[in-house]
Amino acid sequence: MQDTETRDAAAPISGQSARAVRTLHDALGADVVSLPGEFAGRKHADWSRTPSAEPVALIRPRTTDQVATVMKICHEYGQPVVTQGGLTGLAGGACMLGGEVALSMERMSGIESIDSVGAAMTVFAGTPLQTVQEAADAAGFMFPLDLGARGSCTIGGNLATNAGGNRVIKYGMMREQVLDVEAVLADGSIVGGLRKMIKNNTGYDLRNLLIGSEGTLAVITRAVLRLRPKPRAVCTAWCGVPDYDAVTTLLRAAQERLPGGVSAFEVMWPGYHDFVLQRLPELRAPLEGRHAYYVLLESNGADPERQAAAFEEFLADMLETHVIADAALATSESDAAAFWAIRDAPGEYPRLIPGRVSFDVSFSIVDVGEAARRCEARLRERWPNATILIYGHLGDGNLHIVVQEPDWPPTTAPEVQEVVYGVTGEMGGSVSAEHGIGLKKLKVLALSRSPAELAAMRAVKAALDPLNLLNPGKLLPP
Repeated sequence: MQDTETRDAAAPISGQSARAVRTLHDALGADVVSLPGEFAGRKHADWSRTPSAEPVALIRPRTTDQVATVMKICHEYGQPVVTQGGLTGLAGGACMLGGEVALSMERMSGIESIDSVGAAMTVFAGTPLQTVQEAADAAGFMFPLDLGARGSCTIGGNLATNAGGNRVIKYGMMREQVLDVEAVLADGSIVGGLRKMIKNNTGYDLRNLLIGSEGTLAVITRAVLRLRPKPRAVCTAWCGVPDYDAVTTLLRAAQERLPGGVSAFEVMWPGYHDFVLQRLPELRAPLEGRHAYYVLLESNGADPERQAAAFEEFLADMLETHVIADAALATSESDAAAFWAIRDAPGEYPRLIPGRVSFDVSFSIVDVGEAARRCEARLRERWPNATILIYGHLGDGNLHIVVQEPDWPPTTAPEVQEVVYGVTGEMGGSVSAEHGIGLKKLKVLALSRSPAELAAMRAVKAALDPLNLLNPGKLLPP
């Protein structure tokens, strides 16, 4: 597996590409279209450690009309385009194979309007997620999508990958946070709109077709986002749980009994828990002793007194019935932040565990425990000394598995992938829960998609992008 972020050399610019770039430059000017000598040293790869070529031009539009002009010219010349947001993806979806122009949405950023009656926000695609969260908060609302990369990832990228994150259990994936999208197709046509209604049964749902398409069907330029009531109370606990049956019992009981429902249910296996606490001295173990599983449970609601009383009563009952062996209740925002810091430790992976092989898979909730057991057992058979970290958003079946062994040869990563994806396929899971397919998972997509489904996906791609100009080589296996 290659670990570099840039290929050794950019692909040579063909005559057709050179003509396309000149036409783009003439139409939009040097302020929008930059040539390789003008953006030397700029990063073009995402966080996936997938190699990326240098683009033949960097295009940074400010308006949807400029994006439409870009696509019309690229369509005329057969020029491939890769749309880029915050470059925080983990599947190589924003990386380039060579010969493409990079269409960066960084200048199409900002909040266009907030509808406080309809609880909606209209934003440009290049707007960072954290900017949206803060604007919603200032307006008295909440935008529930939350990722560790919130300060860098963009709304367009969140839409293109149908981002998930920590609150899916209560609020759903990114597609549940969107009322409408505006986008530019491969031929420069502008589709979609900025409608703010929830009900809109007027034929094919182009919004949901484009969400999760990883930039292969259109360039998303603007979106109307759904805002939610701001929680007045948030209760958080760190629980030690004796076995997997108790984990699922805790989840089911919390969903049934807590008045605010469950807004987060993060499960960590002991290997992950011990690894991050041993290597990050700023973290503190919330509980004494060792437990089979650790659960970060969060519930938010509208009534602070009722919420807190019900949460404490629920934890006491779970302790009394031995569903949980021990628990620590956050009595302040700093306590809750300390709990979340343990779960958010994967942000330190580049420093703590270089050369890792990471997985973002999902299963039905009832199967997650067995899936994790099979993966770890089979990995240990092959690599008994490997570091294996397992954790996930159990409320939506999402499991993260990280594997690393010092001094692995380059050929090992595919062997590790064969083990984990083999279990995923045999148990009917998904090879990508929330990171997308991009380049990294092309070879294993068929484990989660039938031949008929892949054929339907190719038919959609051929209908909307017959010249294969948008993000070529991604998402769909050749």
